[in-house]
Amino acid sequence: MKFRELIGILLVGAFPLTASAQSVTKSPANEQYLPRLGDIMNNIQLRHIKLSFAGKAQNWELAAYELRQLRAGLVEAAVMYDGIPVTNVATMTAPIDSIGDAIAAKDGKRFAKLFSELTVGCNGCHQSMDRGYIQIRVPTEQPFSNQVFPPRGTP
Repeated sequence: MKFRELIGILLVGAFPLTASAQSVTKSPANEQYLPRLGDIMNNIQLRHIKLSFAGKAQNWELAAYELRQLRAGLVEAAVMYDGIPVTNVATMTAPIDSIGDAIAAKDGKRFAKLFSELTVGCNGCHQSMDRGYIQIRVPTEQPFSNQVFPPRGTP
C-alpha cells in the first residue's frame, strides 16, 4: 500500500472518531491523551536518524521498520493536528515511497541519495509552516551507543 492511500484511509477513518470524541463531555476521568505535536515530531526525527544509520549499515530489515515508523508518525501528525495541511504530508509520499523501493532493492547508493531528498522535504515542510528555524540534516554521527545497526550476523 502506498503512503498516499494510507493517508486517505486514515484521514477518512479519523473523521468519525473526531466527531464522536467531540460529542463526549470532557472530564479528567474520560479525557483522551493527545500527544503534543512537538513530541510526535521528535519521534519522527528519531526515526529519521535511525533510518539513516540502518541504511548506511545496509540493515534493510531495520531500515524498512524505521521507514514504516516514520511514515506512521507523519500520518499521526496530519490526523491529530488539523493545522498541518494534508498536502504537506502528501508531498512526503514520493520520497518515502522511493526510499522504500531502494530498501526493497537493497540499493545503498540510491538509498543515500533519496534519504537526502527526504531530508530536504522535511525542511521544506518546516519552511511552509513558518518553522524554518527547525532544520534537519542527514546525521553525521551515530548517537545510539545502545543499538547495533549492522544486520544480524555481521561482526
